[in-house]
Order: sequence, then structure tokens, then C-alpha cells
Amino acid sequence: MQLIPRIRVGASELPATPLGIGLAAVGRPAYLTIGHAEDLGQARGVADLERRSHEVLDAALEAGLRYVDAARSYGRAEAFLASWLDRRGADADGVTIASKWGYAYTGGWRMDASTHEVKDHSAAALRRQIGETRAVLGDRLDVYQIHSATLDTGVLSDPEVLDLLADLAAEGVRVGFTTSGPQQADVVRAALAALDRCPFAVVQATWNPLEPSAAPALAEAHDAGLVVVVKEALANGRLAPGGDAATGLLSCAGAGAEPPTADALALALALAQPWSDIVLSGAATPGQVAANARAVGLASAVSTGAVTELAEDPSAYWGQRKALPWR
Repeated sequence: MQLIPRIRVGASELPATPLGIGLAAVGRPAYLTIGHAEDLGQARGVADLERRSHEVLDAALEAGLRYVDAARSYGRAEAFLASWLDRRGADADGVTIASKWGYAYTGGWRMDASTHEVKDHSAAALRRQIGETRAVLGDRLDVYQIHSATLDTGVLSDPEVLDLLADLAAEGVRVGFTTSGPQQADVVRAALAALDRCPFAVVQATWNPLEPSAAPALAEAHDAGLVVVVKEALANGRLAPGGDAATGLLSCAGAGAEPPTADALALALALAQPWSDIVLSGAATPGQVAANARAVGLASAVSTGAVTELAEDPSAYWGQRKALPWR
């Protein structure tokens, strides 16, 4: 098995690995990834998904991944991560743990819930959710991020929120924010403009060959010393094997003697971006973890300019994503 290097990234020298694992797909019974139903199967009780989460985390640890991303709104992802950390003990001592606040899980462990999560970017929500996160993860929390910060909520200009986040940073937690939607670049730049009020150390954003529009702003964040984490590199399954854009991705990249799978290629392209520090795998099975991990060895050989023709209009891309059903 290839060696995935341990790295320290950003001005804060956050310990990590270039590829990390996100728990959005295994912390709750439904998610908006194409193929999610087939990945999880019918067994989706709390105990079933805790077992699956542990299997995925075991596979990630075995593959050399040392960065794990969770959130308050990912169902019981934080609790599953905590029980895994307890079970693995010293084996997991080198794993960096990130989580997020700003959304609450409201799905009630139902597949047919009318609403699976609700946004609240108020200072009261931050106080409540950091308490909930620490009650589960204790002192293992390394990174805490605003979940899907947007300009319309005013979270990046709320003095009370910024002061609370600055207090967290003073305690040693790297604070950051994640972005979604066609205005990702505007959100990143608004956060950079607020650095004098809040020492943001991490930004997590969507980038993939179908939606590369945030790249210039992410390069600016990287130059400012923030750790740049890429999420949704497989476009919620569209760039995974069998996804509607997978064939186009492989065609643009060219077929070698042993062509990569679409998922490994998409992740490798994200890893190869000069401003990218950590790329998240959203694997829902141990086999997907192993397949995704091959991206690390591909990153130095991929042609980052070969897939520019795949880029879609950001509004159209995000409109299609919003229309995906929770499965």
C-alpha cells in the first residue's frame, strides 16, 4: 500500500494528510449522493450506521488518512466518531478531528423526512452546538467551522459570532468556515476581509471539474495562510464510477495503459490544485475508501488543464445539486 505523507498545512501548521475522510454519508440514514441507497443498503438503523462508520474509519486509518470531518447536522456522526476513537485508542492519536456548527439535524432518522437539516448561524446556535460537540468529542476537537456560511445570514459580519470564534481560537481550536452554492468565491473573500476580527485558519469549499469557479478565491485564501479543504470532489456522485459525468471526465483526461477509475481521477485533480491542502473522500464503504486513496499516487501525474471543458455554469450546477433527492 502506498505511503500517504503526514503534512502540516497553513499558517497554523495543522497536522493532516492530503486526503481525508468525511462522514456526511454515514452519520445519518439519508444523503443526497447518487448511489447512496445502493452503498448503504437496507440496514440503516443507528447501530447499523455506527458499525458502517467504524468500518469506513478503520479503512481510512489503514489507508493512511489522518483527517476526519464531521458536523452537528450529520446525524450521529460525531457520536460514531467518538465511539470509534475510544475503540481504536492510541491507534487514532494522530488523527485530526474537524467538525462544524450552524446546521442542526432534524431528520429524526427517517428516510422520508420533509426536512433533514435546518440552518441557524446565530451566536446562540454556536454556543449551543459547541457545547454539544465538546460533550461528545471532548478535547479531541481540532477544527470547528461555520457550516455553509453564506452572505445572506450575516454570519461573517456578526460581531458576537466572530468574538466567540476568536475565543475558541485563543483556546487552541482552529476556526474556519465552509461554503456552498454559486457565490462561494464571494463568501471566501468576505471571510478574508474579516480576518482582523476573527483568525480564520481553515476554509472548506466545493471544487471539482464540473464546478471549479471558487478556485481563484481559494488561491487567495491559501496565500493568506488558510488551510484549504476541498469537499464534494466527486460532485455528489456525478464523477464517481457510473455517474453521469464520469465518462466525460475519463475521456478528457485520456486513457493510459492502466486508466484510473473516475473517482480516483477526480480526487487526484483536486489534490493537484496548487492551492489545495486537504481533499475529502466521502466514501460510504471500505472499498470506496481504498479506491479513493489511489488518488494520492495519481496527483503528481494528472494534467490539471485537461478537464477545463467539463466546467458547468455554477448556477446550473448548484441547481442540479439542490434537486438531488435524499436517498
